[in-house]
Amino acid sequence: MSSDDLDETITRTYHEQWARVVAGLARRFGDLDLAEESTAEAFATAVARWPDEGVPPNPGAWLTVTANRRAIDRIRRETKRDDKQKQAQQMYDVPPEPTGPIEDDQLRLIFTCCHPALSVEARVALTLRLVGGLTVPEIARAFLIQEPALGQRITRAKSKIRAARVPYRVPSADDLPGRLASVRTVLYLIFNEGYLATGPDTDPVRRELTTEAIRLTRLVRELMPDDGEVAGLLALMLLSGARHAARVSATGELVPLHEQDRGSWDAAVIGEGRSIVRARLATGIPPGRYQILAAINAVHTDAADARDTDWSQIVALYDQLLRIDPSPIVALNRAVAVAELDGPEVALSLVDRLDPSLGRYHAYHVTRAELLRRLGHSQESRAAYDTAIGLVGNSAETAYLSRRRAQLGVRPPTD
Repeated sequence: MSSDDLDETITRTYHEQWARVVAGLARRFGDLDLAEESTAEAFATAVARWPDEGVPPNPGAWLTVTANRRAIDRIRRETKRDDKQKQAQQMYDVPPEPTGPIEDDQLRLIFTCCHPALSVEARVALTLRLVGGLTVPEIARAFLIQEPALGQRITRAKSKIRAARVPYRVPSADDLPGRLASVRTVLYLIFNEGYLATGPDTDPVRRELTTEAIRLTRLVRELMPDDGEVAGLLALMLLSGARHAARVSATGELVPLHEQDRGSWDAAVIGEGRSIVRARLATGIPPGRYQILAAINAVHTDAADARDTDWSQIVALYDQLLRIDPSPIVALNRAVAVAELDGPEVALSLVDRLDPSLGRYHAYHVTRAELLRRLGHSQESRAAYDTAIGLVGNSAETAYLSRRRAQLGVRPPTD
């Protein structure tokens, strides 16, 4: 196996196995720090040994065994001699605690990390790190905050768990509803990172993350079948994920929605997503955020051609969403739809009045660049593209934005 193939195998194994190994160790040892650190050590051992020894037939099993050994070694080092043999014996002989209402290790870890002792932001950040396997830079971009602040948030969350002696335990059925909102947020952010990765050193579309987010959301829906927002989240993932094959060109460039080959969308997955949206509408219960987002995506998939999109319905859905989630990002997305309905000048006036904090968000500058382009303001459009390219993370979107900027022509010389 070549060095490049080995690197690709290790990277893929990390993406596929990190959360499984961490979750298994957390359930067995009842210590989140120990689980994460031992898993990291196991991957470091793989990087050191696999080039000489070869990749094992079952990398996941190898990593699990290695991580378990590292955890036991760490416990032995950190306890007294009389205690360490007893604890090591327990690790080998005592079966893991019963799974309770959640049998999937990763899903149980998500519910466990979303503990009410932590702030909502800390719950989400900690869970994305431990279960999603996302890096601190990736999570920071998802939160639109600086990396040091995000790192401190995760560290404080772990310290609070230790100080409060929050045990790793199976959440009871009564615990689940109070943790559900945070769990939905985690699953949504994991899906988003897979749908369009924010980092420069990874594939622009990470199917292992979107697939895992959908799998876990299906399990949550089985646990909470009457929760409309879980159903809406699943529909949103399905309707978005069905477009995977059309989102990146053969040359590695991001393909925007209006340019995608709709014939390559997965019709069966779209059908499942639409049926969930219709079933929720039929209940007559006012929809929440994820249900409205799913409905917006359903309208997009209803159009056989981008020119047939019902933009008035999309704007109306964004109006409804803004009433329950008046965030600047929702307002930005609404402005994009308004541009198709009322023109770019109206939309640009909306965008320019948005919260200045969006200046750190590359999509804000992309939107301005496209609207300015349509209005014929090439120099301002080019400047907005420059800012967006400086903020964007993945190579596919960088390639697309660079091409769009280049189409504006050569920048005129300045005096």
